[in-house]
Amino acid sequence: MQETNGSTPGPQRLGIVTQGSLTKGIDVKLDGDVSIEEIAVGRFVTIQGASRRFFGVITDVTLAHTDDRLAQNPPDVSDPFIAQVVSGTAAYGQLHVTPYLMLGADVEGQGPLPAKTVPPHFALVRTSDPEEVQLIFGDKDERHIWIGSPLDMEEAPVCLDIEKLTERSVGVFGKTGTGKSFLTRIVLAEIVQKAKVVSLIFDMHSEYGWSHRSESKTEVKGLKQLFPAKVAVFTLDEAHTRGKGASADYVVQIPFDEVTGADIGSLAGVLGLNETQVQLAERLERKLGNRWLMTFLATDSTEDMTGLAGGAEHEQTLSALHRKLQKLHAFDFLKEKTPDDTVRRIIEYLDRGTHVVLEFGKYRNNLPAYILVANLLTRRIHEKYVERTEAALGRKGAEPNHLIIAIEEAHKFLSPQVAPHTAFATIARELRKYNVTLLVIDQRPSGIDREVLSQVGSKITCLLEDEQDIEAVLAGQSGARELRAVLAKLETKQQALIFGHAVPMPVVVRTRTYDKEFYASLGVLDDAERKARAKKDAEELFR
Repeated sequence: MQETNGSTPGPQRLGIVTQGSLTKGIDVKLDGDVSIEEIAVGRFVTIQGASRRFFGVITDVTLAHTDDRLAQNPPDVSDPFIAQVVSGTAAYGQLHVTPYLMLGADVEGQGPLPAKTVPPHFALVRTSDPEEVQLIFGDKDERHIWIGSPLDMEEAPVCLDIEKLTERSVGVFGKTGTGKSFLTRIVLAEIVQKAKVVSLIFDMHSEYGWSHRSESKTEVKGLKQLFPAKVAVFTLDEAHTRGKGASADYVVQIPFDEVTGADIGSLAGVLGLNETQVQLAERLERKLGNRWLMTFLATDSTEDMTGLAGGAEHEQTLSALHRKLQKLHAFDFLKEKTPDDTVRRIIEYLDRGTHVVLEFGKYRNNLPAYILVANLLTRRIHEKYVERTEAALGRKGAEPNHLIIAIEEAHKFLSPQVAPHTAFATIARELRKYNVTLLVIDQRPSGIDREVLSQVGSKITCLLEDEQDIEAVLAGQSGARELRAVLAKLETKQQALIFGHAVPMPVVVRTRTYDKEFYASLGVLDDAERKARAKKDAEELFR
């Protein structure tokens, strides 16, 4: 049965409620004329109760029968008549629906509320309609990010509340090759256009600033091309930026004096430092001051190292730390002295409302370089934000703009071993206390410290196959057991499960495509379109 409205297909009836509970979900007997093969987990559905509508997600699809003898002695369904008699009556499909929201008669007054009861027996279950999707997730306007559409409902946009999205840290997760970076570009582009926040993007693979070629060899625009007046590109490798035919707004250089023992601690995993060596670096900093690293690296003999350490450290520990830190000499951006203060310059741009993309160029596959730079700059920027926010509370200055810091390979910064040495774990736990939140992009959420991951308010999750990753990303989420199957069955490309602070209920979406159509929705035209529009305007002017 399918209801229609003119020529536009309406909601499709799926079946009726047979049993269930608020905690375990609702069982739905599928109508005989509905093909179970066309029903997928993750689909958004509406249950029409006596006085309320319930909105939920299909979390399981099963086969059922009324008589156990059917399983032991299956009927001969090669006979069309027998197949028609049995199907939908003695043997039928069954859906399991997890209800999340309910809507009473007073739509205008209350809007959707969390489901605190269940629909009655035999309540009608159908696909949701676009108006219901809009009622729940909002419209494509200045207060929302259009992220995609529910499965099998391309005409219905699912939107994220920008204010709620940016109130707390955000996570974009998914295994390699699922399109995390494209999804992140959509979120960041919408934030640049609409949100009253600024972002600092540590762009490991040079994907977000200027254009680059995708896996399909098509050119993909960067944020700088979409919003040239709102985005600045900083780089660690000016030659790489120029090699792409682009230019940088600022070339980043960092003095050795700014590297702390805690920064070295953040490199423990990638440099193979043990806890004793990390503690040694921190003691050397306390003993030698700001120039500890340059002094230590310039020391050649074990005897001299022991002398620097005051004779209190084990020679083998000193030698091992010295050998492992020699890798820092390969980083051209580390200088004995620098002509400018990178952190001060970044904050100047952020204060003007300009988003900053930091490209790593030739260091794109160098995790030690990425972790060192991202942690060091974030630590110093966070310190400045704490000072300025506390000064504003004392009416001694204005609050800084709310800042979102985007990092890739987040588990390298936020593992239980490394997190205590980084500013990122502190920021995640502070929940915007000092106007700084995170956007973490990662393929291994199970590698992130559980406490830190629990502070991520909104999660946009593409396909994950590892059980530990699925368990980690769903930890603490209501209905996590039911959502596990949904998450594990996502398609490899352009599907995501979204849940958390920015949406009123979990939803599976087919994500938007980051292409010319998306650029046009932002008001950005390519050269051909711009010339065509200019020609048309000229013709109309002289008509």
